[in-house]
Amino acid sequence: MGIYKQVRELWKKPKENMPELWRERLISWRREPVTVKLEHPTRIDRARSLGYKAKQGYIVVRQRVLRGGHTRPQIKGGRKPRKSGIRLSLRKNYQQICEERAQRKFANLVVLNSYWVGEDGKYCWYEIILVDPSHPVIKSDPKINWISSNKNLGRAFHGKTSAGRKGRGMAGKGKGFEKSRPSRRSRKRLQ
Repeated sequence: MGIYKQVRELWKKPKENMPELWRERLISWRREPVTVKLEHPTRIDRARSLGYKAKQGYIVVRQRVLRGGHTRPQIKGGRKPRKSGIRLSLRKNYQQICEERAQRKFANLVVLNSYWVGEDGKYCWYEIILVDPSHPVIKSDPKINWISSNKNLGRAFHGKTSAGRKGRGMAGKGKGFEKSRPSRRSRKRLQ
């Protein structure tokens, strides 16, 4: 069994396979800022499978997001609006929110992909792989130079990453996905 396969097996049930390390990591991550730039990815097997390479132009960022539904802000004075008790469900998944926040923080980079690294009762953490589209190493690599074109600059905001596509209902095609294309909104407009 190779090293990447061993790492993948450990990450299937991290809480059981590495309980002390898991607990220490979450405690230290809670004290860190919301966005942290990393030297190396925490899950090297997952990062490599999503396109990460250990060379210039690739950056990994750990992003934290609050878990739970989002309630409307409470109005303190005057008449109580009838929608004040409504609890909003998120239209985007946590992974998509993390990707967008990392893209805003690093505006000159482009989100390639992301993966889950941990969660507790309050927070959820994802690591986002960012690429510098203007870097000469990226431009000269035929496998990744597609990201340098202008249409890919706002991938995270347009729902073009794998988490964004999943959130838009683009995970599958064919039977059962008839109403998800070209988009949910356009489909509603046609009816």
